[in-house]
Amino acid sequence: MHFIKKWVGIAALVCSSGAMAQNYPNKPITLVIPFAAGSGTDFVARTVAQKLSERLKQPVVVDNKAGASAQIAAQFVAKAAPDGYTLFMTTNTSHSANPWMFKTLNYDPIKDFTPIVRVGELPFALAINPKIPAKTLQEFIDYAKKTPGKLAYATPNSTSLVAMETIKNIAGLDIVGVPYKASPQAMTDLISGEVQVYVVDLGSGMASLKSDRVRLLAVTTAKGSQSFPGTPAIASVVKGFDLVSWNGIFGPANLPRPIVDKINTEMQAVFADKDFQAKIAATGFELDPTKTPEEFAKYVDFQLKHWGEMLRNAGVKPQ
Repeated sequence: MHFIKKWVGIAALVCSSGAMAQNYPNKPITLVIPFAAGSGTDFVARTVAQKLSERLKQPVVVDNKAGASAQIAAQFVAKAAPDGYTLFMTTNTSHSANPWMFKTLNYDPIKDFTPIVRVGELPFALAINPKIPAKTLQEFIDYAKKTPGKLAYATPNSTSLVAMETIKNIAGLDIVGVPYKASPQAMTDLISGEVQVYVVDLGSGMASLKSDRVRLLAVTTAKGSQSFPGTPAIASVVKGFDLVSWNGIFGPANLPRPIVDKINTEMQAVFADKDFQAKIAATGFELDPTKTPEEFAKYVDFQLKHWGEMLRNAGVKPQ
């Protein structure tokens, strides 16, 4: 009798989830992102939201919850109802780096979220204020060694932090990190000279990187960048360096599988949209979607371990 009741309960839950998915969505969806407007993730999220809204026939509203190294947004989504109406587009900051950077974290990157789909990768580039007398990364390193403690770098996200701390650690540099809440302000201060170096995502930094307001020295990916062909990789000077920021969509934990599958399916159609591909490519973002939620889940687990190793090698201690 107990077995029959349990089976009936499971069957009812499956039927309920199926019915929920059939009616989903019937109201606006909120797409939470952990960074401010104007960031690379913000642009990708808004482009995704527009296309996903067209396909789902419901508004997809981007909600910027910046601050605390993506923790504010992550905690908000982790506590949201698992009904598909609160989604999270985030990066390695919340799900790969934070567990190693903070002694106390009020969310679990694995247990508190349902992976849906990886969107792709956002390369970063190392730029300096043009008043610094350096034309190459090696010249900048040499200059920094001659001026210990005199230079500052901007760090609005984990990728910027790990990139610079790795370079500092390997090259033996004394450069001060200055935390920022958002990428746009970090770039503004690089241009003004408030900070002298910044590893910036191509999404928010593209216009400045293509101008004479800052000096582009290198890109973070060992394979180089399609957006800046001919620009050397940091690895050409700092051996073994290869860093990229990933981007993906999650729901809260226990999001019903039919809803997960529906969002994943519609996102695959978005990825195939030529207009979407063109808009994304213009930012330097590189589409590299996963096909299944399981594939993304494995990637998230791998990246969590990978970033732990990178942070240890960079000498970054939990706060």
